[in-house]
Amino acid sequence: METSASSPARPESPRSRAQFLMLTLATGALNAISFLALGGVFVSVMTANLALVGIAIGGSDPDLAGNSLVALAGYIAGVLAGARYCERCERANRSGVRTLLVGELLLLCGVLAGWLTVDGSPPAPLRTVLLGAAALAMGCQSATIRAAGPPGISTTYMTGLLTTLLTDVLARRRPDWSRVALLAAIPGGAALGSLAVGTARTAAPLLPVVLLAVVLVLSAGRLGAPGRRDH
Repeated sequence: METSASSPARPESPRSRAQFLMLTLATGALNAISFLALGGVFVSVMTANLALVGIAIGGSDPDLAGNSLVALAGYIAGVLAGARYCERCERANRSGVRTLLVGELLLLCGVLAGWLTVDGSPPAPLRTVLLGAAALAMGCQSATIRAAGPPGISTTYMTGLLTTLLTDVLARRRPDWSRVALLAAIPGGAALGSLAVGTARTAAPLLPVVLLAVVLVLSAGRLGAPGRRDH
């Protein structure tokens, strides 16, 4: 999520910051799992996947192209569905955050169930389904945070956040450490996901499921910043 460098809003409390942090850790873990075991692509970093499509076309690699397009399609569908639901909830003056996070959790539980049925080594057809479901979950999370989170906060892609932090450094502004922590959570979560694949492969997708479940317990559906309605 892109944002200007001036006066960014912050999560409202230590609990809110913890929720965003855990969502970002889950994203990093799921990206590592998808890259290592679901076809060498990412489920939330669409800029990279677009580049991979070009690489696959240039290198005549239909498998990589197919996997990249599946991830792109799943993510796009998740964003569109999540954003549309948030719009409907806003018009009805009610919160849809918890419902969207529960939907994301169910998708990740489906990924875990499919993964467990084949002991962590899905064949190509199932791998495609799991990849699409994981990307759908990440697209849904992106739409949820964009609608209900503070401006400039993202838990699924970090290019805009990194640009803002670097701009602040150059302008000698005080760094927003909560945003630095979010940036660090992506490689941190990826390290955990990679470790899970390497040491407990059969249960690896359980990691993002647990992290998201904790967010739901802590948040009761409330994510946001002061002065911004949760919708």
